[in-house]
Parts: sequence; structure tokens; C-alpha cells
Amino acid sequence: MRILVTNDDGIRAPGLEILANWARKLGEVTVIAPKFEQSAKSHSINIHNPFEAKQVRWLEEVECYSVDSSPADCVRFAINGLYRDFDLIFSGINRGLNVADDIAYSGTDAAIFEAAHLGYKAVAFSTIPISFKWAEESLDLVWKHITDNRYLEHNGIWNVNIPEDPKGILLTRQGRAYFRDVFDEAGTDMYIARGTSFYENSGKLEEDIDAVMNGYISITPLSVDHTAMDVFRKLSK
Repeated sequence: MRILVTNDDGIRAPGLEILANWARKLGEVTVIAPKFEQSAKSHSINIHNPFEAKQVRWLEEVECYSVDSSPADCVRFAINGLYRDFDLIFSGINRGLNVADDIAYSGTDAAIFEAAHLGYKAVAFSTIPISFKWAEESLDLVWKHITDNRYLEHNGIWNVNIPEDPKGILLTRQGRAYFRDVFDEAGTDMYIARGTSFYENSGKLEEDIDAVMNGYISITPLSVDHTAMDVFRKLSK
């Protein structure tokens, strides 16, 4: 199996190293990741300016490239720039959860959205910001759950979030917003966004945010189709 591994925290990030080394159990790994951190860059790509993409020496026996652009561009460069083909694409492990509305902003998830656009199956992995310990220890269990349940046969892209000391795995859907941004002054004509949480625990565990906040690994099927299908079906009649 040929596996591409990328992220949005940047080349040489600890989570990327953990994921790439673990993925070697499954097959031949290539790492193509951003030169600098690209958190919250969403599905941005560079279409007007040239960007640097070069091979770097990092992980032993793993071909690694540094790309001075977004995670989506890392995937595009791998397939349309290096003309490589892959059986599977992994993104992560992100330092910080990507649940609920975070999915829209996440560079980690954008990489698997781009993979889907290009016809590839992909999985994104994220965890709590304080430690990769539980994510690293859970990768075998998560992958067994995905393969035993044939998730990738049912849907092409999946979003995995791993909390501290997880007590199980739940299939979830994308949750509701749990934070809002407040803009603080940071000098003359300068502002900085500060996220404030208003999460209320429902305990229902059906949504990714509830599952993770209650100590469960959340695995969510995602889609790149933004069509409001109910409206389309109704009005097209």
C-alpha cells in the first residue's frame, strides 16, 4: 500500500512524525507537508504565485518533501506535481481537535477534502493540544475499527478526533458550533481574534463534540458536496 502523509502543523511536527512512522506498518510512506504551520488555512490553494517544494532529509527511510504552501497544495503537489499515485492519504496528527465548525477552518481536514476531490480515500487525525500520548496509543485501535467496519468502503473520507484517555470509539456526525470569536485591539488599527467557548454538554454522544468531550474517540464520515440536497430535490420537482 502506498500512503501519503501530510498535516497543517508543518514539516517536522511531532504529530506528523508519529503518524508517518505508524503508517509504515501499513505500507510505503511518503511525507509531503507544509514548510510552515498552516493551521486554520482551510482549503486555500496557491494559484497566482510560485511556491517552493523540495525534498528534505527528515525521517529515516521515508521520502519527505517540504511545500511552502497549504495542506491542500501539499496533496495537489504530490499527485499533480510529482505525478504520484497513492492508495490512501492520511492527514495529522493535528495538535488540537477538529470537530463541529472547526472542520470548515481546518487545514488538516482540507487535506482530505482535496484528496476526495482528486479521487482518493483519506483519513484525518486530530487530538487534544496538550499531548500526543493518547493519540499515538490509539492509532492501532482506531485503524482496526475503521477496517473491521469497512468504513472506507462506505465513504471516502473520515475525520478522527482522539481525547485524553479515551474510553471507547463512537461513530458520530459533525456537531454544532461551540465557540465564537471576539476581536481584541492589538495596537493601532490592529486586532486579534480570541475564541471563547459556549459549549454545553448534551450527553447525547451523537455529535463529534459531545463524544470527544465525554471521553470517546469520534469518527465522522465527511463529504465534499455542499449541495443542499433537500432543497434541490424539493425545487427540482
